[in-house]
Amino acid sequence: MTLIRMLAVAALVTCLGTAALAQRAPMAAPTGGAVAEQSDLPAAAPSGAVEGSGPAAPDALAPGGLSVVSVFLRADPIVQTVMVILLIASLWSWTIIINKWLAFGALKRKAGRFEKTFWSGQSLDELYQQFAPKADHPLAATFVAALREWRRAFEGGAPRESMIGGVKDRIEKAMSVTIMRETDGLERQLGFLATVGSTAPFVGLFGTVWGIMNSFTAIAAQHNTTLAVVAPGIAEALFATAMGLFAAIPAVIFYNRFVNEISRYTTRLDAFADEFSAILSRQLDEKAR
Repeated sequence: MTLIRMLAVAALVTCLGTAALAQRAPMAAPTGGAVAEQSDLPAAAPSGAVEGSGPAAPDALAPGGLSVVSVFLRADPIVQTVMVILLIASLWSWTIIINKWLAFGALKRKAGRFEKTFWSGQSLDELYQQFAPKADHPLAATFVAALREWRRAFEGGAPRESMIGGVKDRIEKAMSVTIMRETDGLERQLGFLATVGSTAPFVGLFGTVWGIMNSFTAIAAQHNTTLAVVAPGIAEALFATAMGLFAAIPAVIFYNRFVNEISRYTTRLDAFADEFSAILSRQLDEKAR
């Protein structure tokens, strides 16, 4: 789990670093022809033109000035807090997603091997001795729970015919409780994905609103509506929105996928429980005769 978390963090940090470097890349130098064309221009502008010119544009409008890193560093502390919260939520969501993806793949492989062994013709006692010490997936746990209840019913000898109905009910109840417990384990941590998917856009929207407020505050303070004044606040506002969507979209997609996976696997467990219950019920009826 820790290794997967570290890999997810490293991947995201690498992506952010690559984007920042790409946006900070310097502009290409002019070619020889362009230099030759500019050589005819006067060496310096008249001093009057310099004195009459307006204030220089801030660095935020320079090429690469509004990179991801620079926008974060220049953002308001509240907007920075929103971005950090969304980044942590995204990283934890991807950790859960990768962990669940691997877990469901392992469950499918183990379930396939178990069903192949179960229907291979081995006796129930042999299967119980094989899977009782290591019931590490829901199908094996359901089988072990049912057969354990079966063996308890025969500890004092074959049950009487009047007790057959109670034994069947206890076996079915043992399998039902095991399926519920195993399903609850599969659903663990999915609630976090649902929470991120539903709240991250609104958290990002809060950062967006705060960034817009900063833009209007800057306009009011400087009495200037140029792009140099408005751009930084707008940039941090849109970046907060992007962070919210970046956290929410994968969480919603994989939450729905995992819920469907759990539903299909639960149906598989129920089908196996019904088949195994029928097998045990038939053997109970035969022993009661």
